[in-house]
Amino acid sequence: MSDLIPGRARRRSGKPRLAAVVVALASALVMTACGSSGGDDKPQQTPAAGGGQSAPASAGTFPVTVEHKYGSTEVKSEPKKIVTLGLSDHDTVLALGLKPVGAIDWFKEKPYGKWPWAKDLWGPTPPEIVGERDEYNTEKILKLQPDLIIAVYSGMKKEQYDTLSKIAPVVAQPKGFQDYGAPWQDMTRHIGKSLGRAAQTDKLITDIDARFKAAREKHPEFAGKTVTVADNFEPGIFSAFTKTDPKVIFFTELGFATNPKVDALTKPGDNVVDLSAEKLDVVDSDRLIWVTSGAEHDARIKAEPFYTKLKVVTEKRDLFVPYENPDIGAAFSFNTVLSIPYAIDNVLPLLAAKAG
Repeated sequence: MSDLIPGRARRRSGKPRLAAVVVALASALVMTACGSSGGDDKPQQTPAAGGGQSAPASAGTFPVTVEHKYGSTEVKSEPKKIVTLGLSDHDTVLALGLKPVGAIDWFKEKPYGKWPWAKDLWGPTPPEIVGERDEYNTEKILKLQPDLIIAVYSGMKKEQYDTLSKIAPVVAQPKGFQDYGAPWQDMTRHIGKSLGRAAQTDKLITDIDARFKAAREKHPEFAGKTVTVADNFEPGIFSAFTKTDPKVIFFTELGFATNPKVDALTKPGDNVVDLSAEKLDVVDSDRLIWVTSGAEHDARIKAEPFYTKLKVVTEKRDLFVPYENPDIGAAFSFNTVLSIPYAIDNVLPLLAAKAG
């Protein structure tokens, strides 16, 4: 199981590999410009899956200009070939009734359509894999001849943006937020605007907000209770996620409050605080949600002597949730308009059963 579920891995990436394509890019673009788009290039409408929502693939409104971290990008007409470079950007594209031709590989196993909320929306035709987290294969992207590149839930660098902008319009991260730190609503609107579907996007967000509101009304006992979401990446190191992490955001929208002890230790740009066993008192809160890779990890945490002494443990207010099988942790790690309904439906019974 990879550590690269959105929001799970630390927001620190190595220097991007830009492959030596910049010099050759101009001539290559001339060659690809001669190509033509056939009928297969049209956006595909697909049914909803896994509790997710898919809007009809109606035509968008263009031109649109999207402001982002590296300036602004104009999308002049309906994109027929979309490449997504953000870890979960494809979920919003799918929810709006379109299907990317290229996506990122960070699972090494069907990274684009593994999860129940999106699997059916991809249909039988997988996207081309065009790189890994924040490291893009420019040649593969070029061969796809995209007319829009989306890199919203990403750590795209300026030099990458400049290179890819020679291929197609690029919509980069929302400005005003650290990389991977924009709320799901902002990222959804960012992508929706680039696709000319602002009204459809607002409807998707409104529907999700209504789901959260219904959950809060059903469970008023969550209101104001502090929550910590944590993982045990490796033996002896415990990681508590910070308030900008999608997982924590998910639980705050259910009514919980963030843990001030975790917030106080947060470093700019990071979505996790690493703790030794001796510092596990930081995760002591009204509710403690462990999201892990399975029984082996759970047993390792429960066997830690410092952990067993925490009040949240002795009062049985800790909860262990798997990333997958069932895919609950992955759903609130993605925290997208497609995955949130699945997450809410599956998390609420677990929280209610462990009410404290």
